[in-house]
Amino acid sequence: MGVLSKASLFDPELVTDLVNKVKGKSSLAVLAKQVPVPFDGSKEFTFSMDQDIDIVAENGKKTHGGVTLAPVTIVPIKVEYGARVSEEFMFASEERKIEILKAFNEGYALKLARGIDLMAFHGINPRTKVASTIIGNNSFDGKVTQTVDFDKANPDANIEAAVGMVQGSEGSVTGMAMDTVMSAALSAMRTRDDVRVFPELTWGANPGSINGLPTDINRTVSGGGDDLAIVGDFANMFKWGYAKEIPLEVIPYGDPDNSGEDLKGHNQVYLRSETYVGWGIMDGTQFARVIKPKVEA
Repeated sequence: MGVLSKASLFDPELVTDLVNKVKGKSSLAVLAKQVPVPFDGSKEFTFSMDQDIDIVAENGKKTHGGVTLAPVTIVPIKVEYGARVSEEFMFASEERKIEILKAFNEGYALKLARGIDLMAFHGINPRTKVASTIIGNNSFDGKVTQTVDFDKANPDANIEAAVGMVQGSEGSVTGMAMDTVMSAALSAMRTRDDVRVFPELTWGANPGSINGLPTDINRTVSGGGDDLAIVGDFANMFKWGYAKEIPLEVIPYGDPDNSGEDLKGHNQVYLRSETYVGWGIMDGTQFARVIKPKVEA
């Protein structure tokens, strides 16, 4: 395993481990199927027929139905993460190097998973928490305009209203991403006989589905935005993916993280990994958001 060569690749086993860990930590990876995204991007199309079928009498006149073909371009964005480790890494045994890389892999999987959600949900740079000009409006906050104001007293009704909006747009609801604030509000609901309405959410549980609807509970839903729940057709109307090859660079000199501290002067080396991630929301009307109500000044 050539871990010391510049711009080498993660071992295939580590890549598989990384992908699996990302799927377990990102709500979007849980609810939407990953598709390959080439480095030069891909173009997806949404195809819809504008009218219903028409009855035609014998010898009757046929009318135009019409179709709409809307392209959605998925362009991968480069993201990176780096970390300083002791210079002993350069002289360690192969077993020790693999241990360090596995630890880096664990941490990178968490950061990448969280980053995918923050970028696609809110359009922000995960590190700065500022809106990204590179992402633009390619996010749920940017493209999903159907919203319901959150009411802590009746969160179930909020979700029902959001589902109704999607269905009113002739869409299907295949999943829901939910913040812990929403899950706590649902967990607190009781019947008149003081029985829990959603016992599966007791004590902060993440059951995987609620009332039969695939659901993931994650703080990334509200991170950087006002969202508390997003419902819609994640299975068909959201596409995401990244390149399988994940380069790992081992940098022994300089100040690659612009921290002001020279690596050699502090007996350190720098591990950096970059990933190309792309996503696209096929149709914003196929989703709805439950959001924090705006506070009037």
